[in-house]
Amino acid sequence: MSTRIPVHVHASDAITLHGLRSQLRQEPQLAIVDREEVGPDTVAVIAADAMDDDTLHELRELNRLGCRHSVLVAGTLDDAGLLAAVEVGVCALVRRQEATSSRLARLVVKAAHGEAALPSDMLARLLKQVSQLQHNVLAPRGLTIVGLTPRETSVLRLVADGLDTDEIAGQLSYSPRTVKNILHGVTTRFCLRNRSHAVAYALREGLI
Repeated sequence: MSTRIPVHVHASDAITLHGLRSQLRQEPQLAIVDREEVGPDTVAVIAADAMDDDTLHELRELNRLGCRHSVLVAGTLDDAGLLAAVEVGVCALVRRQEATSSRLARLVVKAAHGEAALPSDMLARLLKQVSQLQHNVLAPRGLTIVGLTPRETSVLRLVADGLDTDEIAGQLSYSPRTVKNILHGVTTRFCLRNRSHAVAYALREGLI
Protein backbone atom coordinates (compact mmCIF):
# COMPACT_ATOMS: atom_id res chain seq x y z
CA MET A 1 0.00 0.00 0.00
CA SER A 2 1.39 3.42 -0.95
CA THR A 3 2.12 6.00 1.72
CA ARG A 4 -0.77 8.35 2.36
CA ILE A 5 -0.31 12.10 1.97
CA PRO A 6 -0.30 13.93 5.33
CA VAL A 7 -2.79 16.82 5.31
CA HIS A 8 -3.11 19.57 7.90
CA VAL A 9 -6.38 21.53 7.84
CA HIS A 10 -6.80 25.06 9.16
CA ALA A 11 -9.95 27.19 9.11
CA SER A 12 -11.00 30.39 10.80
CA ASP A 13 -14.14 28.80 12.29
CA ALA A 14 -14.81 25.45 13.95
CA ILE A 15 -17.68 24.43 11.66
CA THR A 16 -15.62 24.83 8.49
CA LEU A 17 -12.67 23.08 10.12
CA HIS A 18 -14.79 20.10 11.12
CA GLY A 19 -16.42 19.93 7.69
CA LEU A 20 -13.13 19.97 5.79
CA ARG A 21 -11.51 17.39 8.05
CA SER A 22 -14.54 15.12 7.67
CA GLN A 23 -14.48 15.52 3.88
CA LEU A 24 -10.79 14.75 3.54
CA ARG A 25 -10.87 11.81 5.96
CA GLN A 26 -13.06 10.01 3.43
CA GLU A 27 -10.22 10.01 0.90
CA PRO A 28 -8.11 6.85 1.32
CA GLN A 29 -4.93 8.44 -0.06
CA LEU A 30 -4.97 11.23 2.56
CA ALA A 31 -4.14 11.23 6.28
CA ILE A 32 -5.20 14.13 8.51
CA VAL A 33 -2.40 15.32 10.81
CA ASP A 34 -2.28 17.80 13.68
CA ARG A 35 -0.15 20.93 13.70
CA GLU A 36 2.71 19.35 15.67
CA GLU A 37 3.01 16.68 12.96
CA VAL A 38 3.45 19.17 10.10
CA GLY A 39 6.59 18.60 8.05
CA PRO A 40 8.04 18.94 4.54
CA ASP A 41 5.72 16.28 3.10
CA THR A 42 2.56 17.81 4.58
CA VAL A 43 0.01 19.57 2.40
CA ALA A 44 -1.82 22.36 4.25
CA VAL A 45 -5.45 23.05 3.38
CA ILE A 46 -6.38 26.55 4.51
CA ALA A 47 -9.97 27.80 4.43
CA ALA A 48 -10.62 31.52 4.67
CA ASP A 49 -13.27 34.03 3.68
CA ALA A 50 -10.55 36.19 2.13
CA MET A 51 -6.77 36.56 2.04
CA ASP A 52 -6.54 38.65 5.21
CA ASP A 53 -3.69 39.23 7.66
CA ASP A 54 -4.64 36.22 9.79
CA THR A 55 -4.57 33.90 6.79
CA LEU A 56 -1.22 35.26 5.64
CA HIS A 57 0.17 34.81 9.15
CA GLU A 58 -1.00 31.20 9.28
CA LEU A 59 0.53 30.40 5.89
CA ARG A 60 3.85 31.94 6.94
CA GLU A 61 3.80 29.97 10.19
CA LEU A 62 3.20 26.75 8.29
CA ASN A 63 6.09 27.62 5.98
CA ARG A 64 8.25 28.14 9.06
CA LEU A 65 7.27 24.66 10.26
CA GLY A 66 8.53 23.22 6.98
CA CYS A 67 5.25 22.86 5.10
CA ARG A 68 6.05 23.56 1.45
CA HIS A 69 2.68 22.91 -0.20
CA SER A 70 -0.58 24.74 0.51
CA VAL A 71 -4.10 24.62 -0.90
CA LEU A 72 -6.26 27.69 -0.27
CA VAL A 73 -10.05 27.38 -0.08
CA ALA A 74 -11.28 30.96 -0.37
CA GLY A 75 -14.65 32.64 -0.21
CA THR A 76 -13.46 35.63 -2.24
CA LEU A 77 -10.05 36.58 -3.57
CA ASP A 78 -9.27 39.98 -5.06
CA ASP A 79 -6.19 40.66 -7.19
CA ALA A 80 -4.07 41.72 -4.22
CA GLY A 81 -5.10 38.62 -2.29
CA LEU A 82 -4.35 36.38 -5.26
CA LEU A 83 -0.83 37.76 -5.61
CA ALA A 84 -0.24 37.57 -1.86
CA ALA A 85 -1.34 33.92 -1.85
CA VAL A 86 1.10 32.99 -4.59
CA GLU A 87 3.92 34.98 -2.97
CA VAL A 88 3.51 33.09 0.31
CA GLY A 89 3.68 29.72 -1.44
CA VAL A 90 0.07 28.67 -2.12
CA CYS A 91 0.19 26.30 -5.10
CA ALA A 92 -3.51 25.48 -5.50
CA LEU A 93 -6.63 27.60 -5.14
CA VAL A 94 -10.31 26.74 -5.14
CA ARG A 95 -13.42 28.77 -4.42
CA ARG A 96 -15.29 27.62 -1.33
CA GLN A 97 -18.50 26.89 -3.25
CA GLU A 98 -16.55 24.62 -5.63
CA ALA A 99 -14.60 22.72 -2.95
CA THR A 100 -16.13 19.25 -3.19
CA SER A 101 -14.40 16.31 -1.49
CA SER A 102 -13.13 14.85 -4.75
CA ARG A 103 -11.89 18.18 -6.07
CA LEU A 104 -10.09 19.00 -2.84
CA ALA A 105 -8.47 15.57 -2.85
CA ARG A 106 -7.23 16.08 -6.42
CA LEU A 107 -5.78 19.47 -5.50
CA VAL A 108 -4.02 18.01 -2.46
CA VAL A 109 -2.45 15.29 -4.60
CA LYS A 110 -1.33 17.86 -7.18
CA ALA A 111 0.14 20.08 -4.45
CA ALA A 112 1.96 17.12 -2.90
CA HIS A 113 3.65 16.50 -6.25
CA GLY A 114 4.66 20.15 -6.60
CA GLU A 115 2.06 20.97 -9.23
CA ALA A 116 0.15 24.25 -9.36
CA ALA A 117 -3.60 24.41 -9.90
CA LEU A 118 -5.58 27.63 -10.33
CA PRO A 119 -9.00 28.26 -11.89
CA SER A 120 -8.50 29.64 -15.41
CA ASP A 121 -9.88 33.08 -14.57
CA MET A 122 -7.57 33.39 -11.55
CA LEU A 123 -4.60 32.32 -13.66
CA ALA A 124 -5.46 35.01 -16.21
CA ARG A 125 -5.68 37.62 -13.45
CA LEU A 126 -2.36 36.50 -12.00
CA LEU A 127 -0.60 36.62 -15.37
CA LYS A 128 -1.98 40.12 -15.94
CA GLN A 129 -0.56 41.25 -12.59
CA VAL A 130 2.82 39.71 -13.36
CA SER A 131 2.86 41.46 -16.74
CA GLN A 132 2.03 44.80 -15.11
CA LEU A 133 4.71 44.25 -12.47
CA GLN A 134 7.30 43.52 -15.16
CA HIS A 135 6.29 46.51 -17.30
CA ASN A 136 5.71 49.15 -14.61
CA VAL A 137 8.17 48.22 -11.86
CA LEU A 138 10.91 45.83 -12.93
CA ALA A 139 11.71 46.82 -16.52
CA PRO A 140 12.32 50.52 -15.66
CA ARG A 141 14.90 49.30 -13.12
CA GLY A 142 16.58 46.90 -15.52
CA LEU A 143 15.25 43.82 -13.72
CA THR A 144 13.36 40.77 -14.89
CA ILE A 145 10.60 38.86 -13.11
CA VAL A 146 13.14 36.34 -11.78
CA GLY A 147 15.08 39.09 -9.98
CA LEU A 148 18.17 39.07 -12.22
CA THR A 149 19.17 41.79 -14.64
CA PRO A 150 19.93 40.75 -18.22
CA ARG A 151 23.65 41.36 -17.50
CA GLU A 152 23.54 39.10 -14.44
CA THR A 153 21.80 36.37 -16.41
CA SER A 154 24.40 36.56 -19.20
CA VAL A 155 27.32 36.37 -16.77
CA LEU A 156 25.87 33.46 -14.80
CA ARG A 157 25.19 31.49 -17.98
CA LEU A 158 28.82 31.87 -19.03
CA VAL A 159 30.04 30.89 -15.58
CA ALA A 160 27.84 27.80 -15.87
CA ASP A 161 29.54 27.07 -19.22
CA GLY A 162 32.91 27.01 -17.44
CA LEU A 163 34.35 30.36 -18.54
CA ASP A 164 36.62 32.27 -16.16
CA THR A 165 36.41 35.99 -15.39
CA ASP A 166 38.68 37.14 -18.23
CA GLU A 167 36.92 34.93 -20.78
CA ILE A 168 33.51 36.23 -19.70
CA ALA A 169 34.78 39.81 -19.89
CA GLY A 170 36.09 39.22 -23.41
CA GLN A 171 32.91 37.58 -24.65
CA LEU A 172 30.59 40.26 -23.23
CA SER A 173 32.94 43.21 -23.85
CA TYR A 174 33.04 44.02 -20.14
CA SER A 175 36.07 44.68 -17.98
CA PRO A 176 37.09 41.89 -15.58
CA ARG A 177 36.24 44.24 -12.71
CA THR A 178 32.69 44.65 -14.06
CA VAL A 179 32.25 40.87 -14.22
CA LYS A 180 33.50 40.52 -10.64
CA ASN A 181 31.14 43.28 -9.47
CA ILE A 182 28.18 41.62 -11.19
CA LEU A 183 28.94 38.28 -9.53
CA HIS A 184 29.47 39.96 -6.18
CA GLY A 185 26.09 41.67 -6.51
CA VAL A 186 24.32 38.37 -7.19
CA THR A 187 26.02 36.47 -4.37
CA THR A 188 25.33 39.28 -1.90
CA ARG A 189 21.68 39.77 -2.87
CA PHE A 190 20.81 36.08 -2.69
CA CYS A 191 23.10 35.31 0.31
CA LEU A 192 25.26 32.88 -1.67
CA ARG A 193 28.80 31.77 -0.84
CA ASN A 194 30.61 32.04 -4.17
CA ARG A 195 30.16 31.92 -7.94
CA SER A 196 29.68 28.13 -7.96
CA HIS A 197 26.94 28.47 -5.35
CA ALA A 198 25.40 31.28 -7.42
CA VAL A 199 25.28 29.10 -10.54
CA ALA A 200 23.86 26.14 -8.62
CA TYR A 201 21.18 28.37 -7.09
CA ALA A 202 20.26 29.95 -10.43
CA LEU A 203 19.99 26.57 -12.15
CA ARG A 204 17.95 25.05 -9.33
CA GLU A 205 15.53 27.98 -9.30
CA GLY A 206 15.25 28.06 -13.09
CA LEU A 207 16.75 31.55 -13.35
CA ILE A 208 19.16 30.61 -16.14
